Amino acid sequence: MRLIQIEGGSGPAEALKIAEQADPTPGPGEVVIQVRAAGINRPDLLQRRGGYPPPPGASPILGLEVAGEIAALGEGVSQWRRGDRVCALLGGGGYAEQAVVDARHVLPIPEGLSFVQAAALPETVSTVFANVFEAGGLKAGQTLLIHGATSGIGVTAIQMAKAAGAAVIATSRGADKAKAAQALGADVSLDARSDDLAAAIAEAGGVDVLLDMVGRDYAELNLKALKPGGRWVVIASLSGSVVEIDLMRIMLKRLVLTGSTLRSRSADEKARLTAAVKATVWPWVASGAVRPPVQAVYPLDKAAEAHGALEAGDHIGKFVLTP
Repeated sequence: MRLIQIEGGSGPAEALKIAEQADPTPGPGEVVIQVRAAGINRPDLLQRRGGYPPPPGASPILGLEVAGEIAALGEGVSQWRRGDRVCALLGGGGYAEQAVVDARHVLPIPEGLSFVQAAALPETVSTVFANVFEAGGLKAGQTLLIHGATSGIGVTAIQMAKAAGAAVIATSRGADKAKAAQALGADVSLDARSDDLAAAIAEAGGVDVLLDMVGRDYAELNLKALKPGGRWVVIASLSGSVVEIDLMRIMLKRLVLTGSTLRSRSADEKARLTAAVKATVWPWVASGAVRPPVQAVYPLDKAAEAHGALEAGDHIGKFVLTP
């Protein structure tokens, strides 16, 4: 099979090269997926730079989510058949023509979704569900604040929160992105370059849950934005991860500050999460309520161009590779 290999170098053009290796063989409890599309995520950029190594036992190949057809079944797999149209959450291996994955981490593609659309779902939907709904405890009638609202995670979080009956305040950089977030369902959409974020969030009444992908630069804003009993969930720190916080303010407002990564979770935990996503989120996907936009599609051998586009930060939604 063909795949993308990391060969070193600081930029995507130097680091990402097409290579070939033997097709994978599924072990017990695993399946092989013939990859028709693979989602691109910011952790892929970090791994390419050497900052986000795969967990023990995971494929060193980039790629955390794919869509395609079941090509082979490992011993003990009974819930899937060859030819089934599926998407899956991976620990690695998506930037290739075939990927091997724990059968419990696989989801059926809902009727009417293309492989490209389906490939944009598993990593982002699982991340949002685990952090906004499980760790953050977002409920109908509450308000979610999303920083970086037009990223792949952000657009998914907007749609999932609205599907759950919550209100959404979105921040993004630039008027066009603010309009896009509003079009996706955000009740209040703010331009981080021109709007007074603190004043606008206060005028909206504050927030119950905050999904933070910015980190250091928004720490003070976040403390002000959260209502008493609010939950601040960190999943990235693009402006820096070292922050000085007055713990008394956390105590007085009874805030919860938490965060997580998805890739390092155990296979059993990912299986539990996949089942929860199927039960709660998949009906929203099937109905069309959750359908994250895809900014652009690149062939596998243009992975370096796709990484460059994601790093530029001008996108709205996801980038997808098609082997």
